[in-house]
Amino acid sequence: MLKRLFQSYPAGTIIRSALIFCFMLPGSLCFAQEKVEMADTMRSNGKIYVVVVVCLTILIGLFIYVFALDRKMTRLEKNKE
Repeated sequence: MLKRLFQSYPAGTIIRSALIFCFMLPGSLCFAQEKVEMADTMRSNGKIYVVVVVCLTILIGLFIYVFALDRKMTRLEKNKE
């Protein structure tokens, strides 16, 4: 999958995207240090675990979808040849 990603995009695009990500990451980490009341309230009520489970379910679903899509595309590419 990564091999196909690097073949489909020019090297400059990938490097530029990586640099943008690296420069934006420290700024977002600085904002993450603030105290958030909503998270404390949800944590004290035990509802933060519901939020975590929902987020993980969505992410796992997305990974499964991308994996299945990649397998279908690989199968179609093999049939095309």
